[in-house]
Amino acid sequence: MTDAKTKKDEEKKPAKTLSLGGGTLSLGSAATAKVKQNIAGGGVAVEIRRSRKSTATPAPTPSTESMTAPKPTKEVRIHDDRIKALQQAIDDEKKRQAEIAKVVAKEAASKKEAVPAAPVKSAREIELEELKKIEEIEREKADEESKKRAAQVDKFKNAPILPTAGSGAGSSAGRGAPSGAAPGLVDALSYRDRAKRAAPARRNTNNSNNKRRGGCMTVTQVLNEAYTRGERGQSMAAIKRARARAKAALGPKEMAAKVSREVTLPEHITVQELANRMTEKGGDIIKSLMNMGVMATINQTIDADTAELVIGEFGHTFRRVTEADVELGVDVYDDDESDLVSRPPVVTIMGHVDHGKTSLLDAMRQTDVVAGEAGGITQHIGAYQIVGQTGEKITFLDTPGHAAFTEMRARGANVTDIVVIVIAANDSIMPQTIEAIAHAKAAKVPIIIAINKIDLPDANVMKAKQDLLQHEVVIEDMGGDVLCVEVSAKKKTNLDKLEEAIFLQSEILDLKANPNREAHGTVVESKLEQGRGSVATVLMQNGTLKIGDIFVVGAEWGRVRALINDKGVHVKTAIPGEPIEVLGINGTPEAGDPFAVVENEAKAREVAEYRIRVKLDKKSASANGATSLESMMAVVREGEKKTLPVLIKGDVHGSVEALLGSLEKLTKDNDEIAVQALHTAVGGITESDVRLAKASNAIILGFNVRANAQARDLAKQDGVDIRYYNIIYNVIDDMKAILSGMLSPIQREEYLGQAEIREVFNITKVGKIAGCMMTTGMVKRGAKVRLLRDDIVIHEGMLKTLKRFKDEVKEVKEGMECGMAFENYDDIKAGDVIECFELIEEQRELD
Repeated sequence: MTDAKTKKDEEKKPAKTLSLGGGTLSLGSAATAKVKQNIAGGGVAVEIRRSRKSTATPAPTPSTESMTAPKPTKEVRIHDDRIKALQQAIDDEKKRQAEIAKVVAKEAASKKEAVPAAPVKSAREIELEELKKIEEIEREKADEESKKRAAQVDKFKNAPILPTAGSGAGSSAGRGAPSGAAPGLVDALSYRDRAKRAAPARRNTNNSNNKRRGGCMTVTQVLNEAYTRGERGQSMAAIKRARARAKAALGPKEMAAKVSREVTLPEHITVQELANRMTEKGGDIIKSLMNMGVMATINQTIDADTAELVIGEFGHTFRRVTEADVELGVDVYDDDESDLVSRPPVVTIMGHVDHGKTSLLDAMRQTDVVAGEAGGITQHIGAYQIVGQTGEKITFLDTPGHAAFTEMRARGANVTDIVVIVIAANDSIMPQTIEAIAHAKAAKVPIIIAINKIDLPDANVMKAKQDLLQHEVVIEDMGGDVLCVEVSAKKKTNLDKLEEAIFLQSEILDLKANPNREAHGTVVESKLEQGRGSVATVLMQNGTLKIGDIFVVGAEWGRVRALINDKGVHVKTAIPGEPIEVLGINGTPEAGDPFAVVENEAKAREVAEYRIRVKLDKKSASANGATSLESMMAVVREGEKKTLPVLIKGDVHGSVEALLGSLEKLTKDNDEIAVQALHTAVGGITESDVRLAKASNAIILGFNVRANAQARDLAKQDGVDIRYYNIIYNVIDDMKAILSGMLSPIQREEYLGQAEIREVFNITKVGKIAGCMMTTGMVKRGAKVRLLRDDIVIHEGMLKTLKRFKDEVKEVKEGMECGMAFENYDDIKAGDVIECFELIEEQRELD
């Protein structure tokens, strides 16, 4: 009866509590986050985890009586109210989400209706608008989600706190409260539960854990169905996918039109550089080369011809350039006829040495240049300008007449407008006169003959005129077209007629230049002066040179620091037809180098560096160009030559050039000796020159220059020979004597006499002795002898002994008997003939 009543009471009860030992039940607790709930359709699923902070003593297993004990009515009511509250919150949240979805759908529909028909736009504009729309929608969604989360948080903050599963009587019973305990004790919380309620919720401050668990879902997010990323916004992958979809909706892009380019093509170019200039991929260039059979890497250099084929295959055009293009624009200028004005004529005085060239020029300039010349001869090329009796100017170039200055005369003829050839009336035509005529004809310039020294008693003007006919120079008196003037420099006779002839020829040539352009000229002479540096005498041919101009001269460049005219006066400008000294050159140029003004310093450096490379290439090519058998044999013979090393230092470049040419001529036709110029330069002798001469056992030749004090002391210490000269004759004579001494002497054979062997004596410990009779001449002891048998030379050697009777004698004359023995030879017979002779050495001389 009792059992049936008990069962009936249990069926009337709505629910029973479950106690799990020392476990605690927490729903939505922010402190522990150990319980997950999924509430759907009014059902409650509870996942219970054991607390890690359990008591050391395990909870006693509940008895059957405690499990079947009736629950207090208060606990059941609280449990039911909690479930209802949770169910109601879930329903309200679902309704709200449905209402929000409807509102969003209405807003989207209204936006679509409000948007007017867009005009036709480009593909790029449509793509940008689509991206903006996607970003706006994503931003609106993120704002809505943030608002929803904020409202949900406020709702749960204001909701009443429900008792936890571990509180109340159930908790006490779960911990094994004794049966029959008082209800007040069962409702009371344990000390552990009270401590949990009293302690504030701890926040995890570990940044690493927050980062590690940033992707985890919390119970609050599950309850709120907040499955989005929250404040972090949309991921980058999602953004990229959205953009890819927008681009795909636009359809495929149109291919860009092929652009044909003009490719600047040097002599050699790398594959990478070619690809860059063509704006093509390097791999495509390599494939094209492979199709041509050329295996090249991206950094490999290909020639211009191969690059041309590649450029044509890709549809581009090319423009070939070379390294020499750096000189384009230098000294190239097309002058307008309206800009040209008359300029003074440039006249070169040429002729044989000592025919009065400089004297004639002094008479016209009213100067005395001859008095300052060493040896009475001109050794430098000079540039002067005079004003004629009519007020017009004439520029004169005075060239040396010595044979060594051939290149100077050629240089003077190349830069001149008119050549005046001076002939002495008492000397007529000479070798250098003939050479001057040849230079003038080669330069294709008009010639004026000036017959000088007509005041001398032995002058023969007609003979000079007739001798000119042999060289195809026909003067006007003889029906030709060459002007001829008879002058006397000493008496200053007919100088006005010579000026008139020059002006007449100048009018025929109609000499003009443009002064309003970049200056251009030619270096007449160059030198190195202490305190002023490198100085070049430049003959201006076009344009106007000003102080501060940047110029290129040969392989050197510089900026004009000062301009000095032929009278030694500093000027600010130099006009066409005027000789001028230019200061400010970085190095000493060579005579005959072109002079040109450029726009900037970078251009000047580039042109100078290119010309230096060209010069070095020419030197190396000339040094390594001998490949034929004849040239190889010449090199072998040259190794056997006796070489005289020299260092040449001169005051001007023309003198150094003349000295070097003269020394080469001395040994040109000789295979035994040679002159090696180790170093040639303009300027004084320095310590470095002495050290170079010491290392190579060379002679230093100083022409119109001297060694400084340090160089003199060092030369004296090291025993270096320094020779000073101021006349080129002396240099050539001394070098000729030194080179002649280096020649091997000539050995000449002098016949002494002949003896006939009458008897041969064999003496013990001495050998065979020939008893001879001198038939002709004489024989000397120590002379060289030949043994002839049947008129055939069978031995040639020295006499070992010469005796007459028992005595050694120095010589035996004709008709006397003697005994002779040979050194290291005993094969002698009666009837053989002994011929005696001597070798005499004679010194050779250069021709």
